[in-house]
Amino acid sequence: MFQVANAPCSWGVIENIEGERYDYARVLDEIAASGYAGTELGDWGFMPTDPAQLRDELQRRDLQLLGSWVNVNFQDQSRHAESTEACVRTAKLLAAVGGQDAIVVLGPDPYTHPVRSLNSGRITPQMSLDADGWRTFAAGATGAARQVRDETGLRCVLHHHTGTWIETPAETARLLEMTDPNLVGLVFDTGHWSFGGGDPLQGIRDHAERIWYVHFKDHDPAVAAQSRQQEWDGPTSVGKGIFPELGQGDVDFPGVLKELEKIGYDSWIVVEQDVLPGLGAPLESARRNRQYLRSIGI
Repeated sequence: MFQVANAPCSWGVIENIEGERYDYARVLDEIAASGYAGTELGDWGFMPTDPAQLRDELQRRDLQLLGSWVNVNFQDQSRHAESTEACVRTAKLLAAVGGQDAIVVLGPDPYTHPVRSLNSGRITPQMSLDADGWRTFAAGATGAARQVRDETGLRCVLHHHTGTWIETPAETARLLEMTDPNLVGLVFDTGHWSFGGGDPLQGIRDHAERIWYVHFKDHDPAVAAQSRQQEWDGPTSVGKGIFPELGQGDVDFPGVLKELEKIGYDSWIVVEQDVLPGLGAPLESARRNRQYLRSIGI
């Protein structure tokens, strides 16, 4: 059966969003206290980057290190080397602490491009990369994944994500078609898939062979409608609660579990309830999210 983890983003540790953050020790304490068995790394430098220290911190709380988001800018040829280096650096730490099943998440640098961030949740085809941009991005993702595999043995997964160059189901499908299926998998995020205009159940069916990792995130359709009407950018939508606690939105999580079982997925499920720094009560939300998952059988 599935094992369940949580991630620092549920405590407001989100890429490219400034604000006062909890320290890593508190986040790890609260992940463990709320009933989860694993965690992700968070931004590079949020947790210790010395393998021995990080291993000790996790072992003392009986937590498994599963993977880490890495900001990548594969749409820009001049930044391929920088992005690949960041992936390999993170992969080495993951391999040393989390082992060979840890995952490098290729995250397309959210909320940094004004058009993509401003139009989060309402991306049109005209806002996508052009033909050269797609080729450049695909080449960068494949090259980084190959180097991570060659140097560490770990696998890489693409994260489709609000406010990035890879947000919509169509964009996700196009990039998967252009990358090596032996090198680049998919982290399927139920909330970002929904806000990007997709049906999570159909998305799992469509990409069954490429789903190597899963994020559970809910999606509030009322907030999404308000976001589109008022033309909020991505961080504003997050702050207004586009991703509520599990079971409070429109993602059919029992159905998602059935589809994951059908495709033979048997790895971790990582809860991610993105919140802005300082908002909400992360520990209590984490506990309620864990209780919800128990109520549906995991």
